[in-house]
Amino acid sequence: MAVRSFIGVVHARQAGYAREAGIVAFSHGREAPVKDLSPGDRVVLYAPRTDFDGDPVQAFVAHAVVTGDAPYIREFPMGEGWCRDASYDDVTPAPVRPMLEDLSFVKDPRYWGMAFRRGKFEISEADYRTIATALEVQP
Repeated sequence: MAVRSFIGVVHARQAGYAREAGIVAFSHGREAPVKDLSPGDRVVLYAPRTDFDGDPVQAFVAHAVVTGDAPYIREFPMGEGWCRDASYDDVTPAPVRPMLEDLSFVKDPRYWGMAFRRGKFEISEADYRTIATALEVQP
């Protein structure tokens, strides 16, 4: 099976928790977003804010590779939810705005935020490479 790449939209605090716990989770712990992941899939976490009502971040903040074979339920600081095990790379957060013209999933840079309204979505290899380069990840 081919390796796929995804963006997960979470607050920066949630990204930090996921990295510390060695997991990926999306959409408030729903099962469906983690169910279709496979070991080896790459996940880039985008943080719109520090927390639900926090300060703007608007950056890619983490890079993970899925390692878990199956989703499972885990207790999170914000409640119980589904997740998958993942390993994280050390990255330098990368602001999204300088990349807007280069990301194919951003249809109109004036309304770029619309692309991130989904909790998780698949991206092309070219988009992954653009983001991974900005994060200083070796793709």
